Amino acid sequence: MASNLALLPEPEPLRAVTVSRDVQEFDLLIEDMETELGEAWGDLDFAEAAAFLRQDDARKLEFIVLAVDKDDEARLPQIADVIRQGKRSGLKVILVADGLGPMALHELLRAGADDFAPYPLPEAALSDAVSRIRTQGGADNTEMLKRAGADMVDAQPQLPTPSMNLPATTGGGVKPEGAIFAVQSASGGDGATTVAVNLAWELANVVKDGGPTICVIDLGLQFGSVATYLDLPRKAMIYEVLSDISAMDEQAFRQALGHYKDKVSVFTAPAEILPLDLIGPEDVTGLLTLARTCFDIVIIDMPITVTGWTDTVFSLSDIYFLVCSLEVRSAQNAMRFHKLLQAEGLPIEKLTYLLNRAPGKMDMSGRGRVDKMADSLGVKFHAVLPDGGKQVTEVNDQAAPISTLAARNPLAKELGKLAGSLLEARKAIQSGVPQGAQKPAKKAIFGLKFG
Repeated sequence: MASNLALLPEPEPLRAVTVSRDVQEFDLLIEDMETELGEAWGDLDFAEAAAFLRQDDARKLEFIVLAVDKDDEARLPQIADVIRQGKRSGLKVILVADGLGPMALHELLRAGADDFAPYPLPEAALSDAVSRIRTQGGADNTEMLKRAGADMVDAQPQLPTPSMNLPATTGGGVKPEGAIFAVQSASGGDGATTVAVNLAWELANVVKDGGPTICVIDLGLQFGSVATYLDLPRKAMIYEVLSDISAMDEQAFRQALGHYKDKVSVFTAPAEILPLDLIGPEDVTGLLTLARTCFDIVIIDMPITVTGWTDTVFSLSDIYFLVCSLEVRSAQNAMRFHKLLQAEGLPIEKLTYLLNRAPGKMDMSGRGRVDKMADSLGVKFHAVLPDGGKQVTEVNDQAAPISTLAARNPLAKELGKLAGSLLEARKAIQSGVPQGAQKPAKKAIFGLKFG
């Protein structure tokens, strides 16, 4: 029998996969996939796809077909993340949609789909879409929106109102994805929350009018203190949202936010002390994906503990700030964190070191200690934040940003400069201006593509 089994043909390697809640609900898609690829395709649900597309095997595929219907609208952030992850893996994405509302459909198209086909599939619609992505790289946005809109003439899409506080769009009318900056302390008391809160405030005020919309997300589920630093209530619905992020939509997300002087929106830590494994990587992906579609810049205050979703935040972030202090404990933890990222194969270039409570410029021995610490870590501190003294603690106790009550404090000034550099880099990337055309100072860390 063994010899007979050996003569059986090996299964064809996968050339594509469908991603859906339940592919059996898209029977016409199954028929068209079999016609187009025979047995060389598979099926994944949304959670399986999010994990599979991060693996090297995913890069061997030619394309993915994302099949969604009106029952999937509550999962839009998760579905959009599947599209983005597919694009990051170098795959073409064909969107097959049945009964989606106009805003939901356009959101998925903006996430990066290469082509679109309505469901029920017209004759040869899938074959035509596959041919387009093979020969032309996919349809352009105008063509896809036009074809998508042909099935929605009677839908009467409701445009967002100004009260929704959506970020400004680019000249092309499509809002770019928001940038994500994560902040974490190398050791307890290094000041990551102070940096996160004040950096958010400075970013919101770099431009007097028409500045970026800012959201701070406190992922310190046990002892997060962003709400304390800004005197904001910890809403009861925070726990409800965290308990079922997959069911969260934009309205629920915005209702959970607190607001500081209409400048900074805050997703606070819950009122209760919760286990860090209350949320998983998929939950974090959904939360951050939704946040970056609603705001220009998202700042995440991370817990000092490395969790099961730390690597998820790191992968989604454009820059991951590790706040250190000038002491051996902090240096050793920074080195261990760096080695952990390398061992996990994560893009280490995203990791950016901030030295907090640094000695003054006139302290020559202190400057020598800074250089020695940088050499021992084998890194460069991309920002050296001066010690603001007791005044910083006093301002924090009064629940206000430093620059509002102590504008001349050296820490407030340096954070303002850092915010300005971040905003300039973001504008340069969006406008297509080469980074080399900018001032060279401190620009090495901003050579990342936001969104």
